[in-house]
Amino acid sequence: MATTARGPGSWSENILQYFLRNNQITTEDGAQITWYHAANHKAQMKEALKSTAHMVEADVLLPSNGSDHGQPIMAHPPESSSDNTLQEWLTEVVKSNKGIKLDFKSLAAVEPSMMLLENVKKHLKRPVWINADILPGPNGNSRVVDAKPFIDTVTSFFPDVTFSLGWTTGWHPEKVNEGYSWTMVKEMECICNELNQPVTFPVRAALVRQSCSQLLWLLKKSNRYSLTIWTGKNDNYSIEDLLCIRDHFDKKRVFYDILEPQNNEFKQAIGINV
Repeated sequence: MATTARGPGSWSENILQYFLRNNQITTEDGAQITWYHAANHKAQMKEALKSTAHMVEADVLLPSNGSDHGQPIMAHPPESSSDNTLQEWLTEVVKSNKGIKLDFKSLAAVEPSMMLLENVKKHLKRPVWINADILPGPNGNSRVVDAKPFIDTVTSFFPDVTFSLGWTTGWHPEKVNEGYSWTMVKEMECICNELNQPVTFPVRAALVRQSCSQLLWLLKKSNRYSLTIWTGKNDNYSIEDLLCIRDHFDKKRVFYDILEPQNNEFKQAIGINV
């Protein structure tokens, strides 16, 4: 049976509705969704699939040494090799009921990855998020993935997918870190208002509090939009920063892919059992 856009079992189905339908969460609250981050190598992938996480996030790139015959592999820069190819990763993940988020750091890996995804599409009746940083953001010095060819390539294979479109960012402990500027959010909205798909914007926890006005404005532009809060390993931010986000934004439209111990502390503070 064909799935309709954003309907049950489609790749663009709202993850809250999907996991509610499968009795894995109890209410439409983005903080109830749990994440396993960087499930790239086989050991991490297996751990992720055994875990209670709802969503499994992994990074896709093309090997720099020409191994694996140019097949996409699961690794996060600066790594450029892996014991796991995307093909092998998908073979295991389709056996689970977990949602998927694939993060692309380069355009070159996108088309071959979409071809592999196409082979398993009929077995993946669940949310699939495709992520790339397409614009420079606060302190961002990594290369962006060119927005138009990235979006066009993904939608040419899968018009019905959830996009996760972000900004490159940096965070410096010894200085005042600017947040997401009006120029940054307006540029992102300019790209996303042309799309029909749901879009989540990954935003760095340590930079959100100083960007509340800009991000609230962005979410008001479409009910297709949401935020995914993420954290850098050495970022300095407080539980109060997360609670500030919680107070100002619609709970159905903010997801939290954050590291321990803050994840545990945050969930306890808002009364979610971990």
